[in-house]
Amino acid sequence: MRIVQIERSQVEKDWHARGFSCGVWIDHVGRAWNDGHHETDELFMALDGEIELEVQGRRYKPEIGEEVLIPAYVPHIIRNVGRKTAQWLYGQKLQSNFFHEN
Repeated sequence: MRIVQIERSQVEKDWHARGFSCGVWIDHVGRAWNDGHHETDELFMALDGEIELEVQGRRYKPEIGEEVLIPAYVPHIIRNVGRKTAQWLYGQKLQSNFFHEN
């Protein structure tokens, strides 16, 4: 079994530099997020536990530390399929509120 250490502050710094928020989520065994889709691109990274992603009907289990980009409006489900509490990072593309006056 390979142990991966994720430096959350470094991931957060990287995601912010790329225009994404960064938050941590903790899910109990059996929890599923069936919210469908979002209006912005979303990043996902498993920190601990066993997570299954279903994106447009295709299921896969990302490795701890693997970054996954879920494009805006793409249907997806995130499930904790493991035997313990899971933790993961999520980020949504931040919308710019800046405008230029002529």
